[in-house]
Amino acid sequence: MRLSALSVDLDSLPHYCRIQGLPVSLLDEKALQVVATKAIPRLLELFSRANAPATFFVIGADVATPGMRDALRAASAAGVELASHSHSHDYALSRGSAAEIEADLLRCEEALATVNVVPKGFRAPGYTLTPALLQAVAARGYEYDSSVFPATPYYLAKGTVMGALSLLGRPSAAILDSPRVLLAPRTPYRPSLTAPYSRGAAPLVELPMAVAPLTRLHFIGTFATTMPWALVEATFRSLRRDTLFNFELHAVDVLDATDGIPPELARQQRDLQVPARTKLERLGKLFAWLGADRDRVTVLEAARRLRPQL
Repeated sequence: MRLSALSVDLDSLPHYCRIQGLPVSLLDEKALQVVATKAIPRLLELFSRANAPATFFVIGADVATPGMRDALRAASAAGVELASHSHSHDYALSRGSAAEIEADLLRCEEALATVNVVPKGFRAPGYTLTPALLQAVAARGYEYDSSVFPATPYYLAKGTVMGALSLLGRPSAAILDSPRVLLAPRTPYRPSLTAPYSRGAAPLVELPMAVAPLTRLHFIGTFATTMPWALVEATFRSLRRDTLFNFELHAVDVLDATDGIPPELARQQRDLQVPARTKLERLGKLFAWLGADRDRVTVLEAARRLRPQL
């Protein structure tokens, strides 16, 4: 059994402002709504052309954004799985108390209930897990978590950028995960509820995002849409033996600076300087590759198929 799963984190632009240490006040109404009005329709068209199922990880607080409920209903009607990406997308959620974490998960579930969805999967803000967060997700009956991202180059680059922003007096709202994540399994596993980056006997399954063996390069949307194509192809080939190719994107991976995004943010978020047409062409090729010799499934279906083996 060889599977591929496409997922998209629907992070809205205010979260990118916080990552880059920029004021959210830079965003006008068009920019605040761009995920609902531009990104989701482009993604749905891309999925339809590729005949590919997909999963959206939804931030509960963003459901109230004008146009978002209609966009999510359209996605659900098209067969897209809607999963939880927390309510507040607070990068420090994993460091909260058990009560704070449970309250945030519940609020996201309530937001998704307004579009008639009960989420079965979870992805942590900033990919950061702790025992408290994983225990709360498991206790609420989620079937899978897909937060683990053991990508060494990404981890080092993130730490470097956060340090540089701090020196510039624009500290990022992001947090750097424990280095233990770099030793986590690359492939699906049952995690330990007391050590999420180790194998254990949790009732849910962990589906890490695609990370290449040996190089530990992060094969996610930003990598696929911005890196030299020869490197993208080589990294893709290195992952072909994995049982699950869990390809994660963000909504901004189908947006560019012409979509009403403030120049201050586009300068800092450099992938926004790549034309959306180029990104969509690349993603279309990758979606075709992922379906060439694999069953294409939602992340939930991947979890259900793989669970008996773990």
